[in-house]
Amino acid sequence: QTLVVIVNPSIGVQHLSRREALDIFLGRYRTFPSGASALPIDLDINSNERKQFYLLLAHKDPADMSSYWARLTFSGKISPPFAVADGHMAVDIVANNPNAIAYVDRASVDNRVRIALEITP
Repeated sequence: QTLVVIVNPSIGVQHLSRREALDIFLGRYRTFPSGASALPIDLDINSNERKQFYLLLAHKDPADMSSYWARLTFSGKISPPFAVADGHMAVDIVANNPNAIAYVDRASVDNRVRIALEITP
């Protein structure tokens, strides 16, 4: 299973670094490098993809991520990304919303979205 970070082609983002993608998903930045607003979409908390994504990029397991978001949410700074049930739903949202960004299994990707980052272990 290869995870990829996808964006809407109209946002004009060709490529994101691992750091840029992680900053968006961890709420450090809610904008793309271009300055456009970024709307990160998470997958279901129990999904394999979500576990893999945060392990590979942030080196955090689900328990670490839960406490990370609990701290940030408590401080009132930022709320976690909106979570959807599966990769197909995430692809649909990104295809229909120029500001959305998501990570999915490469097999879910279709020509309505652009791959901005391939996540390799």
